[in-house]
Amino acid sequence: MQQKESEFLKDLETKLWASANKLLPHLSAANYKHVMLGLVFLKYVSDAFNVRVEQLKKRFADANDDYFLGENAEESLLKSELENRDYYTEENVFWVPEQARWKSLQDNCRLPLGSKLPWGGEFKGVGKLLDDAMSAIEKENPKLKNILFKDYAREGVEDSKLGSLITDIVGTIPFNHATLGSKDILGHVYEYFLGEFASAEGKKGGQFYTPKHVVALIVEILQPFSGRVYDPAMGSGGFFVQSEKFIEAHGGKLGSISVYGQESNKVTWKLAAMNMAIRGIDFNFGNEEADTMLRDLHPDLRADVVMANPPFNQDEWWDEKLANDRRWEGYPVPPRRNANFAWLLHMLYHLNDNGSMGLLLANGSMSSATNGENEIRQKLLENDLIECMVALPGQLFTNTQIPACIWFLSKNKKERTTPTGKFRNRKGEVLFIDARNMGEMATRVQRVFTDNDIKKIADTVQNWKSGNNYSDQPGFCKSASFEEIKKNDFVLTPGRYVGAADVEAETEPFEEKMARLTKTLGEQFAEGAKLEQEIRKQLKGLGYELA
Repeated sequence: MQQKESEFLKDLETKLWASANKLLPHLSAANYKHVMLGLVFLKYVSDAFNVRVEQLKKRFADANDDYFLGENAEESLLKSELENRDYYTEENVFWVPEQARWKSLQDNCRLPLGSKLPWGGEFKGVGKLLDDAMSAIEKENPKLKNILFKDYAREGVEDSKLGSLITDIVGTIPFNHATLGSKDILGHVYEYFLGEFASAEGKKGGQFYTPKHVVALIVEILQPFSGRVYDPAMGSGGFFVQSEKFIEAHGGKLGSISVYGQESNKVTWKLAAMNMAIRGIDFNFGNEEADTMLRDLHPDLRADVVMANPPFNQDEWWDEKLANDRRWEGYPVPPRRNANFAWLLHMLYHLNDNGSMGLLLANGSMSSATNGENEIRQKLLENDLIECMVALPGQLFTNTQIPACIWFLSKNKKERTTPTGKFRNRKGEVLFIDARNMGEMATRVQRVFTDNDIKKIADTVQNWKSGNNYSDQPGFCKSASFEEIKKNDFVLTPGRYVGAADVEAETEPFEEKMARLTKTLGEQFAEGAKLEQEIRKQLKGLGYELA
């Protein structure tokens, strides 16, 4: 019987994490992630290459059976037709040179030092073998130039342990399943490792990882079916991956979005590029890492959808050259010791005239009256750009316990038609959603949104936009007018608008309720007395007696 998807993936997670931890105990999480994700990358591109090889074998065999008459004929074919790069690139399959193919790594990682390698040169250790494999892939795939991890030899991991990772751990990842595609499995493994690294690295790890259920919520609300999608604080590129998944799940055409991103951390910038490459997503992340505020790599970009999870309450971002930056024209200059509204205005600047955006920020952004933040909020409301505010529950993020919210802004709140239907005119209104009591604890310290949670919130937003089946729900959602928000001093905290949830009226008479509860309490006291006597008896039998 085929193993269920969830069981299959869970078993895979447990095996990979436990085994790799055992083999790489001396590496920090920061270095560990590169070693493991690099190997996962190599295994996946090699497996995808092999799938294409098998397709071509069948194609050639069907066209001319003589190709496969005898071992020598097949060997000749493998060295000619099957090594034609065009057959792979035409299907968006990575061209993997011989020395980077997983079988080559497995066959040669146990050789004695100094042994001759099939493609030339000598074996100088497993680390060097892997570094050369990565270099060969970069050479054949220019989009990845200077991106792949090529420091295996420098990490100093013993050849025996690297060899075991290749043959016994990563080499056993089955990128196939009856109902899961290879990219689904790869994506799950990749996201799982990123999450574990974020947890292991604490605050620093969170720089490159936003929980995928939070990403999924934002994508389901913004619905990026086509056009340009931009993330100015992209981390590992989770918003782009989820956008492609959304398109695929709703019957859209993959490749219908163009993704643009920027990241200031060099390591994370490389991870994002790898994340796109292994999924076949075309991307423009600039030629290098760069600080979004100080050096905007996409100054002329006007995107259809902008999504981001920038650092909360970032205090070291200001430079005097930003004082007259065009990104905050028409608004007060953002506070110099807090970049929350700098990120918001940057994203707004990069929206086209019909664009929408979703931004994760600390809760303080909804109500702070210091350093002109309240004036920026007021201006955004007066310009009728704020569409929806969502208050999130705590414990969603691995890297911070700061309460968070999601801002949704739109350049076009007028009546309009989109791929998801017709939207009514919502000018002068803002939807408030209080999701603080939603989600469930996946671990002792981590809360996650379930699929039902995501659907409830996203459906509420879409119903509000369309005007179909929407109604205010006390304690959960409220559509508020500009005048109502103005009366609240332009504070955008959802709890101020949605009110308290309805509570069922008490139907049991007070006297009857007290009699029932008193009886129950008496029964519990009696049961407690019996347990106390039994405990004293057992202790006395052991030679102990309570005073």
